[in-house]
Amino acid sequence: MENRSPYVVNAPSISIIMLKVLLALIPGIALYVYVFGLGVIINILLASVTVILTESAILAIRKLPIKPFILDGSGLVTAWLLALSIPSIAPWWIIVLGTMLCIIFGKHLYGGLGYNLFNPAMVGYAILLISFPSIMTHWQIPSNLMIGHTDWLDQIKVIFNSNLLSKETLDAMSSATPLDYIKTQLTLNQPLATIQQDKIFGFVGGRGLELINLGYLAGGLYMLKEKIISWHLPVAFLSTLFVSALVFNVISPDTFASPLFHIMSGGSILCAFFIITDPVSAPTTPKGKIYFGMGIALLVLIIRLFGGYPEGIAFAVLFLNICVPLIDSLTQPRIFGHK
Repeated sequence: MENRSPYVVNAPSISIIMLKVLLALIPGIALYVYVFGLGVIINILLASVTVILTESAILAIRKLPIKPFILDGSGLVTAWLLALSIPSIAPWWIIVLGTMLCIIFGKHLYGGLGYNLFNPAMVGYAILLISFPSIMTHWQIPSNLMIGHTDWLDQIKVIFNSNLLSKETLDAMSSATPLDYIKTQLTLNQPLATIQQDKIFGFVGGRGLELINLGYLAGGLYMLKEKIISWHLPVAFLSTLFVSALVFNVISPDTFASPLFHIMSGGSILCAFFIITDPVSAPTTPKGKIYFGMGIALLVLIIRLFGGYPEGIAFAVLFLNICVPLIDSLTQPRIFGHK
């Protein structure tokens, strides 16, 4: 008979944890397809194939076993997060290039899983945004708002060869994001109430984005239930984003959008539950996680309101990743009896 203390439990393997993260993304992905069509599925498939091939090649070069590192699922999580962060009608080579950048410069440059200083998905996204700003801010309009007849075949055409479509069809499929549209219209001295009457806005956020964010929220709550993540990071991020956005909205409601708009538009919910909760590039202490989430939220809002980009999640996450060693050192509990 094996003697085992009753308080000893087996920790879940990395592959099980990553599988649960992928499962948690499925409600948001399903709603993404419902709102925008199959473009995001093509992104996910391209990113998944690219991450397997790229990581296999790097592991072979490093003379490391390929199968166990591929099957741990960490590369697929990175690939899916990048695929959900870029426009669903971006050219195919954007997602392929971005995925390669994630794995090379975001993960293996530092030694692989467990050694990365930065969030790999945000490394790839930030490089793409700086290098190809026009493509990375060219988003698809919700399917029910498109003018004229467009279908999933048109989405495939625009991803693999946009020359197959007329300019009128391309224009009917694309639009600025609500965050980008507000920023642009404010420079033209348009009041916020007038701006938000545009068809791309819904009840509290971008039309369709509200529904997708609810899907991400459901997945995030599932990860909390499964104890894949702790509450500190998402609660700190979302509460700080809400309160800080509320302060600006109260000061100038004709200029600054409501806090619910900032939470239900853009990638706020995806960031709160899936991006900043990366266990390697985030702080390890509960207090450190709270400071980390608060700092990212404040920086995200500052970039959204006053920066040159409509969305600031990638830059905020990468900047706070740099601060993680300092945050951990300042929030480590003092050892009993140590002076």
